[in-house]
Amino acid sequence: MSARVEDKLFLDRFKVDEESHLRIISPKKCLKDCSQQACLYLCPANVYRLETDHIAVHHEGCLECGSCRVGCPHLNIEWRFPKGGYGISHKFG
Repeated sequence: MSARVEDKLFLDRFKVDEESHLRIISPKKCLKDCSQQACLYLCPANVYRLETDHIAVHHEGCLECGSCRVGCPHLNIEWRFPKGGYGISHKFG
């Protein structure tokens, strides 16, 4: 019996920093120049969400995979690891 992705993600633990380790460099560029908006689809944790007038970043659930940074066609996402002691802790089981 194989486990569902949701079951595996439940094993992960997050220590969330108030300061985000993710930043959209030019928010206007996302809505004006980016028709693909790849960050909305590439992020496995659904960190990027389309709001009424901008793309919101919900860093609290970030899996730190870097997909957003690599997939942004305009290189408009600043990504760094969270400060020491913060971020995701993966548990295997």
